[in-house]
Amino acid sequence: MTEEIERYEADDMVTGPRPDNSPASLMAVALSKGMDLDKLEKFMILQERYEATQARKSYTVGMAKFKKNPPEIEKDRHVEFKTTTGKTEYSHATLGNVTTKINSALSKHGLSAAWITEQSDKGVTVTCKITHVLGHSESTALTAPLDTSGGKNAIQALGSTLSYLERYTILALTGLATHDMDDNGQKAVEYVTEQQISTITDYLNNTPNSSEKMFLKYMECESIGKIESKDYNKALASLKAKEKQEKEKASAK
Repeated sequence: MTEEIERYEADDMVTGPRPDNSPASLMAVALSKGMDLDKLEKFMILQERYEATQARKSYTVGMAKFKKNPPEIEKDRHVEFKTTTGKTEYSHATLGNVTTKINSALSKHGLSAAWITEQSDKGVTVTCKITHVLGHSESTALTAPLDTSGGKNAIQALGSTLSYLERYTILALTGLATHDMDDNGQKAVEYVTEQQISTITDYLNNTPNSSEKMFLKYMECESIGKIESKDYNKALASLKAKEKQEKEKASAK
């Protein structure tokens, strides 16, 4: 199958460049060369897998670039109110401050954030989804009861909860924290570099039986970009071992 695809593409190089490399244009070229419908269907499946892989890789690289120079989120609002047990006060970054700075920084790398909300007996659930222009997206969700503190009415309680969850889901998904956020005196975590992310992604793509989900479970992290620098050699060793295992199985057949 691969040889036939390469032959059709090679023939096309002789007859002239095609206008684009979309599945539709490649199908037109293949049809003109006599490829039957059964093989065309397999060809389309390969194209879809290729595009999904490229989209996922572009998302990962884009997020890595974003995290390399993340925006600084200042706590720009101070809140205080009386409760039955005394006075409560705290500072936080407003939703507008968080979303404006993060979305502006994300857009430079082909990424954008959006939210989906749901209400249930447990309260409100907000899901933040970050999507790359090529289509790949990742999301995280948080659920909380309505915030009735400070004598808020039902609408105010809902608005306060939504704002809180939208702020913290995007901060969680991007791995950011607001400036001066308490980190219990611990140093910031250093994650794998853009080049290391690309290397890991290539190993996963080049070993068909490798599962990104299982790999991340083994590494105990939620995404490739969240692998700590100190664990990169561990990740690479496991991927190389998997690659070697697959090659040995293939040669034994």
